Amino acid sequence: MKIDILTLFPEMFAPLKQSILKRATDSGKIEINIIDIRDYTTDKHKKCDDTPFGGGAGMVMMVQPIADAINAVDKDHTAKRIYLSPKGRKFCQSMVREYASEERILLLCGHYEGVDQRAIDLFIDEEVSIGDYVLTGGEIPAMAVVDAVARYVDGVITKESLDEESFSNGKLEYPQYTRPQEYMGLKVPEVLLSGNHGEIKKWREEQSYIITEKMRPDLLKGE
Repeated sequence: MKIDILTLFPEMFAPLKQSILKRATDSGKIEINIIDIRDYTTDKHKKCDDTPFGGGAGMVMMVQPIADAINAVDKDHTAKRIYLSPKGRKFCQSMVREYASEERILLLCGHYEGVDQRAIDLFIDEEVSIGDYVLTGGEIPAMAVVDAVARYVDGVITKESLDEESFSNGKLEYPQYTRPQEYMGLKVPEVLLSGNHGEIKKWREEQSYIITEKMRPDLLKGE
């Protein structure tokens, strides 16, 4: 899978070179390209933003650098183009699977007060939000999308892990334990030490339901 990220701040994406994502890129399962939008501006001072027409606080990213950057990396529009925006469709697990089925996605990171609307109208397929709050830019949301989607690319994470994690079956994941068997008076549930896989599976399903009912009852409304 190929992922292109267009940003004014490429240095913010150093975390994508760590842990599971690093192994996935090193093995060629995913390819992540960070594109500096400033490289495509026609302004001699590398300026990519300006004051908004009509007035208002802050600056708006100009359409020209964004358009030229997108055309340079995705001229034939082979990528699913996504703009990270608080106005977008809220990111969820079904969207993770949807994007993971794409051969290529392009993520546009806004900054300041956002981007010129014409950049969205002319070059973007979908706006996506990671939650009902506002950040300083789209870089952190882009990293969240990359991390979530990359895990569903074949070979990045084992199928067993994906099948049992939160949201995979519409519920939250059951509690996990490891050594020691007792810590500060709290013991690992006996059923997990029993070796009875049928009872362990039953316990985990019950715990998954209990936790979901307590923490996210909205997820059970579809049952």
